[in-house]
Order: sequence, then structure tokens, then C-alpha cells
Amino acid sequence: MSDVSIALNRFGMGGRAEPPPGGEARRWLTAQLDRFDPRPAPIAALPRTTLIASQLATYLGEARMLAQQARREGGGRRGRAMQGEDAMRMRAPADATGGAMAEDAENPRDPAMQARRFARQQGRDHYMTAVGARAQAAVASDTPFVERLVHFWANHFAVSADKVTMIGLTGAFEFDAIRPHVLGSFRDMLHAVERHPAMLLYLDQAQSVGPNSPLGTAFARRQARRQIGLNENLAREILELHTLGVRTGYSQTDVTEFARAMTGWSVAGLGRGPAARMTGTEGEPGRFIFASRLHEPGARTILGKSYAQQGERQAAAVLDDLAVHPATAKHIATKLARHFAGDDPPATLVGKLEAAFLKSGGDLPTVYRALIDAPEAWVAQPVKFRTPWEWSISAMRALGTQEIPAQAVVGLMNQLGQPIWRPGSPAGYDDIAASWAGPDAVMRRVEAAERLAARTRETIDARVRAATLFPDALSATTQQAIARAESPAQGVALMLVSPEFLRR
Repeated sequence: MSDVSIALNRFGMGGRAEPPPGGEARRWLTAQLDRFDPRPAPIAALPRTTLIASQLATYLGEARMLAQQARREGGGRRGRAMQGEDAMRMRAPADATGGAMAEDAENPRDPAMQARRFARQQGRDHYMTAVGARAQAAVASDTPFVERLVHFWANHFAVSADKVTMIGLTGAFEFDAIRPHVLGSFRDMLHAVERHPAMLLYLDQAQSVGPNSPLGTAFARRQARRQIGLNENLAREILELHTLGVRTGYSQTDVTEFARAMTGWSVAGLGRGPAARMTGTEGEPGRFIFASRLHEPGARTILGKSYAQQGERQAAAVLDDLAVHPATAKHIATKLARHFAGDDPPATLVGKLEAAFLKSGGDLPTVYRALIDAPEAWVAQPVKFRTPWEWSISAMRALGTQEIPAQAVVGLMNQLGQPIWRPGSPAGYDDIAASWAGPDAVMRRVEAAERLAARTRETIDARVRAATLFPDALSATTQQAIARAESPAQGVALMLVSPEFLRR
């Protein structure tokens, strides 16, 4: 690979029909840090988080009302079960984000059926349009290096559209919490991520109640049947995935103490009436709120340091320290090096990125510049196998795709095994070849390549286009295979599944 080809494909999202950037490849990448638009037109046109959350609040209110009615009328088991947090935890149906949209023929007043209808509506109205906007922004971007970084961080701080409450919020999470901070500090991104309603709902933080909080003690005095208590999910994932990394010296006690510090971090406006007043979560739907009635009082000791701050400031202070912790620097440096320099990243590159992170206090552009300057990221041999998302965006950029139907993108990503914002785990999607390079996975790309090539209507000469996409980097074998194609469309399909296109 030449330097220009590395800049286009390893650092960027793939070349386009126009000639590659002139000048020095590293300067082209660095200049993108000053030109990135966090809200390009496709994303700026989307509904705001508050609107999506308002619709969610309406659904949750109706679900609770129907559940209460079903209990009064002696309804079925599902009607009795679907109430409060049960409605919030209900998993989304598989068709909510891209499958068949068949209508339910069952009782329309059954809360479970209502949840399925709501999920499908959110899938059509918000998930689909957000996926389409994400794809359009990536395909049209003239700052593809920063666009790649957005996708890297969205996978690092992964949420998943697997719950009814999450379907409409997953795109908003990336657009609100990741894009505006991708060129800022890691601390600011960390705070934005952990305060976003998608993260608070995905990892059940909005349901966490301190046992000795005003609300916790009130429930204990009443011997209430409803089970409430501490939820450690978000605290654990912040330590294990978002900051320090696994096996970095924290204990279960640290997780529990951090979870206690985070009690009260919640989402406003999703509950209404007496319950919302009792918990202190009234307000504009979707806004971050600190609900003091849920907060566990007292000082907390985490990683050997005592935090005596009161209320919201207690967990915020912990996040501030985690954001610049040496283990966090190493964890982030390792993941960035793996993404750009190989599944087994060079230790020297990890060390350079770690040092840049620590010296700058987590200033992300400083870390990116260290990555661009590092010779370990510019080795001529391809070092990564493209994930389905990377391959799909690169294919659309290569073919000059203008119209990108959201349904087509969703269907393609489902076929290739990497549904957008649905990793199914807070760990996100794997970033190693073993997860994406199996024979069946490659065959699916071949089938997709044939469909994409057919849509070009024989208008692209793959011999010319491939040379543009991979300047001074196209092997003789690939050139020969494309030249021997029986038709222009076949030549395009061969280009899209060539070794140069599959790897970066």
C-alpha cells in the first residue's frame, strides 16, 4: 500500500471516484481535524432526542395504564406483568429494526402487543432514518478520518437497540454524545456518554436506587412489595469497558461503591404523575437529571481514594479521575492501535498513544496526531480486515452512490452480520479479523458485491476506478482479474471483493 492508499483506506472510509487528495498524506489527515462538521445536513435534519424521549414517555405511560387496567380486570399473565420497569425492559421484536412489519392480530389493548407496535413505529420513524443519515454522512464526508473515529468511539461506548426503550435513542446517542466530542477531550466525551438517556436506560442506571436514600428508606418502612435497589450495570461497564479496562486492579467493592455514587443519575420526564414527583424525575423528557431522592448518602472510597462530594458531584468527580487514569490511557491507546495498526497492535505504538493521552490530559486531537505521526500505522502491508460496516461504506463511496435508502442499508448490514447499533453487548462489535473473515461471511460480501455492481448499470470501468481507489497499490493479480471480467458489472463486483478492498 502506498501512503495515499493507506490514508484513504486505513485511516479513512475508502476512496471515491474523484482523484485522490494531492500533497502529503499525513497533512491531508491532520487537516481534517480542522474541517470536521459534527452535524452535517443528513444528521441535522433528524428529530431531536427530546422528541424521541417524549414519544417514549407517552408509550410508557400508556403501558402502565393498560397494565393497571388489566390487573383490575383480572387480565392475562402478560397484562399483569407489563408494568413499570417490566415495560421498559421488554426486548424489541426482531422486526423492529429492519425485518418484516406484519401487524399483530391480537388484542390491541394487550400491553405486550402495544409494546411491539411501539417498537415497530420507533424502528420506522427513528432507527431507520438515523441509520440512513449515518450512512449518508459517511459516504459524502470529506473528513473520512474523523468519520471513522466517530464510528470507533460509538462502538467503544456501545449501546444496543435491543430493548423497546432503546430503538429510537441509539442513533441520537451517537449524534449527541459522540460526534460533538470526537475532537474534544476524553473527559468531556465520557461525561456526555454517561449522562445520555440511551446509556442510562441501556444499562439500567435510571432504575438504580440507593438503599439508604430517601426513597429507599421510605420503601423499606412501608415494606413495599416492589423490589427496588442498587443497580451496578453502568458502574461496572464504565470501569471495565469505558475507562480502565478489564483486569486493571479494581475490585467488586469499587464497582459497588461507584454504583452507590452514581445513584440519582437518571432521565427526566419518562414517568409522570405521583411516581415522577416521588422520585424527583419530573422534567423535559430525555434530559439528564440528578434525582437526589434516589442518591445513596455518604462518602465513597473507590480505587483507594475517598470522595466526600455531595449529590451529582460525587460520581462526576469519579469520572474526572477515571478519564485521566493511567489504566484508561493504556486501554484507549491499545484499542486505537488495534483499530489502525493491526489485531495485535505494536507495543511501541500503544506506548506512543498512551504517552500522548497522559501528557495532554486526554486531549483526543493530540492522541490522533500521535497516531498519524507514528510509522507503525503506515506499514505497507495491509493490517486489518474490514468490518461489514467499513466494507459497505467503502463500497458506496467507491461507486459514487448518491441515493442511499435507509431500508437498503439496514437490510445490507443485517445480511452481513453487523446490524447498526445492535451489537447485543456493551462491549460493542469485535475489531479483529477472526470475527468477520469466515468463509460464510466473505460469501455474503460476494453476493452483496454482485447486487451493488448490478445497480451501476454498466457505467463504471472497474479498471480505472480501482486504480483511483488504491493509488500505486493495486496488485497485478487484481488488475488482471478485473481486466478479464466478462462485463463491466462483473469487473466492479470483482473489485469490491478484491484483497485490496477487503483489507486495509
